[in-house]
Amino acid sequence: MTDYQDLLQTIKSLQHSRLSYIELLQEEVKRNQDRPSEKIKSDEDSDDSSRPATSAHHIGAQNEQFTAPYSIPQTLTVSPSLGGQPLSPELAVSLRNILFGNTFHIFNYEWKKSFFKFREPFSDMSYALETERVGGACAIQMVVQAYIIKYLLFNRPMNSECTMQSMMTVGEKEQRKALAAALTDILWTAGEEQTATVCLVTSERCFTPHMDYKLDNFTERLQLFTFKKKDDVKSFICEHIQCFKDEGSHGTILFLYSLIFSRTIDRMRADFDCTTTHLLHVSLGNFVCRQALLNLLLTGRATPHVFNGASLNDEQDEALAQPLHGVLTRSHVGYLLWNREQVHHAQLPLVGSMLKTPKLPIWVCNINGTYSVLFSPNRSLLSDWKMEHLFHLYFYNGQPTQLNTTMLTIDTHSHHWEAENNDIQGDPEKKFPSVEMTIRTKWEGSVIDWNGTVPFF
Repeated sequence: MTDYQDLLQTIKSLQHSRLSYIELLQEEVKRNQDRPSEKIKSDEDSDDSSRPATSAHHIGAQNEQFTAPYSIPQTLTVSPSLGGQPLSPELAVSLRNILFGNTFHIFNYEWKKSFFKFREPFSDMSYALETERVGGACAIQMVVQAYIIKYLLFNRPMNSECTMQSMMTVGEKEQRKALAAALTDILWTAGEEQTATVCLVTSERCFTPHMDYKLDNFTERLQLFTFKKKDDVKSFICEHIQCFKDEGSHGTILFLYSLIFSRTIDRMRADFDCTTTHLLHVSLGNFVCRQALLNLLLTGRATPHVFNGASLNDEQDEALAQPLHGVLTRSHVGYLLWNREQVHHAQLPLVGSMLKTPKLPIWVCNINGTYSVLFSPNRSLLSDWKMEHLFHLYFYNGQPTQLNTTMLTIDTHSHHWEAENNDIQGDPEKKFPSVEMTIRTKWEGSVIDWNGTVPFF
């Protein structure tokens, strides 16, 4: 019996050792995956009782702890002597609050690894950015994609022909120029066509933050470069385009910071209404863009709603104490929205004509929470009603699995699209594809032909 008990004790000991080893491995993985800023914060908190303030020596030690993918390669930083304005602690707090509503949230790995990456030059998809599939960064990337298309298709004399061929012969140099033009367009519009600010990261920290501010070793190293001429903005971005398009650059976050400072935080607070106080919110564990940020990207104003103008009444037609802020002007790029779940619960916001009918036939599409772009090379599509009888739209969803731009044929004179799909049972996505339903929010009742492609979004 004693031998048997000894054997049981040995087995228990071995199991415990195995579990301890697994737990140690898991803990090691967790430590490697944890955000460096969180590690630093805990280091600071544990040291608070023994020191009154963060020392310069401790800051230097913290900087050494940062490893890829969170640290920015030295080649993607600029010299502190380049001439920018270092970010102040007060402005850093305002920036954090306008983004997250507090100073403790920081961008996660999904955001930090996001940048503006083109597909292969001189290929059928050479105009296209490779975007995140989910999360907040993909919305920003897809708006920039729309402005890249604007540059490649319509940056030419009005009487010259725009063709898809011009999108398929884009080399690396032209990709850089198109990205710089797109970023400049968006920033300049946000600055009311008077000014724009570009944020870059320096090799040195600009300030020592307060204890109630969570470090990310990125924002604290920002320098702001402000310009009064659009050409100067574009030239500066071209000169530093690697800071937005290279891996490790945190390019999407850098552009978002530039957008906020181009609009200015005071203007953005005036753009908001009682429904919105900051730009990002948490969904499924990630920070995603509120409508105010999408509108800022598309129109230059961070208004929180998709309807035209201002609304003095709520959904029940009751008078509001303060008006709700919608879209005031048409922009170059439009916006379409469709969400199957929101439709099911009768909660889908109605997009106003300011966003549905942009100046150019390019639309960023929010389809079930994922982002894509629809566009046409035919500039007359929005100005000649006869063009809308039968026309083509091109669809791109930002994913590397899409090997060719999908051409859709839109027929607005046939009104039997529901009857065509009545024999399809089961999956509602097969019966009523989400892309088609999105298009019908603009061209009601239209029949959409995928020209041999299996519907997707």
